[in-house]
Amino acid sequence: QVQLVESGGGLVQAGGSLRLSCAASGSIFSPYSMGWYRRGPGKQRELVADITSGRTGNTNYADSVKGRFTISRDNARNTVYLQMNSLKPEDTAVYYCNYKFESLLYWGQGTQVTVSS
Repeated sequence: QVQLVESGGGLVQAGGSLRLSCAASGSIFSPYSMGWYRRGPGKQRELVADITSGRTGNTNYADSVKGRFTISRDNARNTVYLQMNSLKPEDTAVYYCNYKFESLLYWGQGTQVTVSS
């Protein structure tokens, strides 16, 4: 069992920044991939960004956040980060961390990000 705990969500004004963190604990095996998804009001869950294992990792971003968000990981701490800059009201959503090892997939509880005008 892998547990994921997110932190860093909150309320910010448009143009501001937040950094989300997600720490994995439990039965962790490497290599693993981690990522961030979000679900906005009345919307489907969508991929925000993900990152593969490795020293730097390969990253993938949704077009809507490319150039504004940066995903990174600290393998020693089994933690993934999402640096969110130039936030827009449309970024408002519940953000979910996920962990993937082979066929195993785990999700965090979600953290609310609200961007005001």
